[in-house]
Order: sequence, then structure tokens, then C-alpha cells
Amino acid sequence: MRTSSLLAQLKGDTSWMHHLTDAAIAQLESAVAHVKAKGLNFPHFVKDDFPLADDVLDLKLHSEELENGRGFLVLRGLPVERYIEEDIHIMYYGIGLHMGIPVRQNPRGDLLGLVMNVGDATQKTTRVYETNLYLPYHSDPSDVVGLLCIRKAKQGGLSSLVSVAAIYNEILQNHPEYLRQYIELGHEVRHLPLSKVEIEALDLFDEIMHREEFRLNMMLEPGDLQFANNDAVLHSRNEFEDHEVHELHRKRLRLWVKMPNARELAPEFPGRNGFPALLTTP
Repeated sequence: MRTSSLLAQLKGDTSWMHHLTDAAIAQLESAVAHVKAKGLNFPHFVKDDFPLADDVLDLKLHSEELENGRGFLVLRGLPVERYIEEDIHIMYYGIGLHMGIPVRQNPRGDLLGLVMNVGDATQKTTRVYETNLYLPYHSDPSDVVGLLCIRKAKQGGLSSLVSVAAIYNEILQNHPEYLRQYIELGHEVRHLPLSKVEIEALDLFDEIMHREEFRLNMMLEPGDLQFANNDAVLHSRNEFEDHEVHELHRKRLRLWVKMPNARELAPEFPGRNGFPALLTTP
């Protein structure tokens, strides 16, 4: 079985989709109530303030799947429509605390990122995730990235995942002449023009990445939580059209998590988990 076709095979397999039970939802709601009863709010609480039984969401099994299995999964069925925004923030952040350590997503120190069409696409400083434009395949600087779907777009906004290992194996099998140069020369490009072989390798990577058989597309529904291992898969979404009413615009919340079971990276590739804390003057 070729690894490169793994995601294509999963198009007929929904075992990566885990439906939340009524009991799990009830316990999440109880944990939110516990936080609020203590007079706490997002993000000013810790794991013990958000009590969950170990098996309520199977988070240990899911963490193992993210690191040593497929590298992605979706939890479906959180009834986000019946919660106020603060409760959603507490619940989502609480889940992150039980998975690992939520990390900062920007210099401002945001622990939950708003993924919504709120920016001016004509400005170079606007991040693509703040627009309705196509978001190219990428990974984020954290062990795991989570996306909670609050609202869908009027049209489009399809999520897409591609396996990094599948791309690697395809290059290794059919284009071995690029592999060594791609790795070695990648460390030499700082302040130097890209060489011909580097450009060819990057072009090849992009071409393989966009092949239909390497992609798994999914439309996240309101209440879906998608988690992906940034060392295993790249994620993307296509462009979308929003509803005319702002209150109905496509909306997702992003979570970056440092995982306790994350793989050990090579010394020359230290990686990064979020942005450092802001320095404050006394």
C-alpha cells in the first residue's frame, strides 16, 4: 500500500470523525459552570479548575492518534449555538488545558485566535486567515493546531489536509535526486538566492501537495473541533463567500497546543511553540 494514497483512502473512511456523546457534552458544560462558580474566566484558570474525567473525551487516545497515528481528527457535535461566547472560550480553552499547554499565537499573547474575514485583503499587512481568500497549505508553530467551527460560510471555506510524510515518500520514490539537496541546501538559503535545484525541489513539493490523491477535504460544521499535528500534516482552506449579514459571517476559533507526548526534534531543528510572553516593565 503506497503511503501517498493514504489520505485518498480516508475519503471513504470516517473513523477519524468522533461524535461527542450527550454525557461528554454534559460534563463539558459542568466544567464551564465550575470555572464560573469559582469567579474565574478565560484565560485565567488552570486545568484543575476545569474538571473532566480522563475518559470523557478520550483525550489521551486522541493525543496518541495525533502524535503516532493519522495526525489529525475531528470531534463533532458540540452545540455551540446554545452557548454565549465566554462559555465557548472557557470550554475550548479547558479542552486545550487537558490536552497540553495552550500557547500564544501572536505578539499580543492571544491564546484563542479569531479566524474570520475581518481584514482588508488589499493591505499587505493583513494575514490571509483574516480574509476570505484561499489560504495556502501551511503548518503553525505549535505541536498541534485546533480549529473550532462556530459558523460556516455562505459558500466555500472547505478545509483540506495533506500528509507531509506522503509528500516526502513520493519525492523519495520518484524523485530521489532532489531529496538530499533539498534538505542540505535548505540550511544555506539565508541571505542567498535560491539555486536552480532548490527552486525545482520547492516546485515539486508544491505540485505533489496539490494532487487530488494527496488531499483530504472536509467541510467543518458548526460545533466541529478539528485537531492536526503540525509535524505530520499541512492544512489549508479554499476561498469562501460570506453571508451578507455580519452576524452570520464564517467564524472559527484557533487553538495552539504544546503537547506532552510530542516527538523530540533534532537539535538543528528546535521548533517553536507559540510566541514568547510579552516583557512588562515594573
